[in-house]
Amino acid sequence: MSKINELFKGKPHVINVGIESFKDDLASQGAEVIHLEWTPPGRGNPDLIAALDKLEDPALIEKIEEANKLAVERIINSQPVLIGYDQAINCVPGMTKTTILHAGPPITWDKMNGPMKGAVTGAIVFEGLAKDIEEAAALAASGAITFSPCHEHNCVGSMAGVTSASMFMHIVENKTYGNIAYTNLSEQLSKILRMGANDQSVIDRLIWMRDVFGPMLRDAMKLNPNGIDLRLMLAQALHMGDECHNRNVAGTTLLVQALTPYLIQTDFTTEQKKDVFDFIASSDYFSGPTWMAMAKCALDAAHGIENSTIVTTMARNGVEFGIRVSGMPGNTWFTGPAQQVIGPMFAGYKPEDSGLDIGDSAITETYGIGGFAMAAAPAIVALVGGTVEEAIGFTTKMKEITTDENPNVTIPLLDFMGVATGIDVRKVISTGILPIINTAIAHKDPGIGMIGAGIVNPPVEAFEKAMLALSENIH
Repeated sequence: MSKINELFKGKPHVINVGIESFKDDLASQGAEVIHLEWTPPGRGNPDLIAALDKLEDPALIEKIEEANKLAVERIINSQPVLIGYDQAINCVPGMTKTTILHAGPPITWDKMNGPMKGAVTGAIVFEGLAKDIEEAAALAASGAITFSPCHEHNCVGSMAGVTSASMFMHIVENKTYGNIAYTNLSEQLSKILRMGANDQSVIDRLIWMRDVFGPMLRDAMKLNPNGIDLRLMLAQALHMGDECHNRNVAGTTLLVQALTPYLIQTDFTTEQKKDVFDFIASSDYFSGPTWMAMAKCALDAAHGIENSTIVTTMARNGVEFGIRVSGMPGNTWFTGPAQQVIGPMFAGYKPEDSGLDIGDSAITETYGIGGFAMAAAPAIVALVGGTVEEAIGFTTKMKEITTDENPNVTIPLLDFMGVATGIDVRKVISTGILPIINTAIAHKDPGIGMIGAGIVNPPVEAFEKAMLALSENIH
């Protein structure tokens, strides 16, 4: 019998390339199938293929590789240190009493989604600029409020990212390169301003944070002459089972441990100190914003390097997902539509209740933690869905679109592999692999808050636009 006849008499063994549904059809008919994920470079788009080809010129490759090496070295060598806390009006560049910063790329009031509008109006009431939410909405629409992305003020903001003048901020200094990054404090619970909630309980909490919590943290850090080395603490947290975006059990424990000797020396009453410790203990997320500021501080040091194709920002405003690239000067944003986050919902909510992907917290993935480090935190799958095997797969897959591993931040389960660092626009376009992000889900309507968590990818359009622009700017 010929080998071909033997093939037709036996059970087929198939390698499926490309469209995954073909694999499912074959498997349903009893075939043994291995699926190979593959898409043509640039999704077959002639303009993108031409852009990739242009940057393959040996003279340009040398320039790009040299620039990317410098960018990634800056990310890896950055030593972000928490040096203090203060109100935004006192420390954030460009902040005024009528300025409200938001997550993601630029957006106007009329285009904001429900959670962001809820957070903006709540912040306006908190600042005493309006007496209620209705008056705040009218003020926001009047043009009297200046809206600007957190990222354009050396800041990052979780979820809606809304930051106003009176809010207390982390102050994180890059001891290697001298730049500073900021982010506001965690509100801890699920019904909070950053998730779009804005009732009186939310405002009252913000007032307490302004009058007690923030000042106590500020005074505590004034007693700490050396600051808190966040890169070292991050490395410890990953070794203890965090990925430092949505799982922060270890990170919060370590941060509180570092702060406590100074908190107890402040002049606040014992009752006030107890309230602060109870508040911190109410949620593991207390250190979440801290890691965002740490990542921002490191990535800003790598921004603005001519000819670099390294991504230095990924951020979402609930309508658009935006990226910034080191080799594109200043605040050049490349955007695509914000995506639906897929994951478990809290009881009583359905996927159609969720708002689209939102927040600056993807700065953690841009650095190499969060979704990129899920192999360090297998317990995260209980919150965002999936399996431990998938979590490990996400981490290893991100090596295909990055430039290096960060030896300062490692994953024990993967033989202490450094986290994948330096997302390269060229690799994203040529492989079709998009960065993986794990994130919370806010309700689509204002005033409700968090309703779940899950996994999401950026829109490929943002990277395609960046690729085309880079091909024109690198010479």
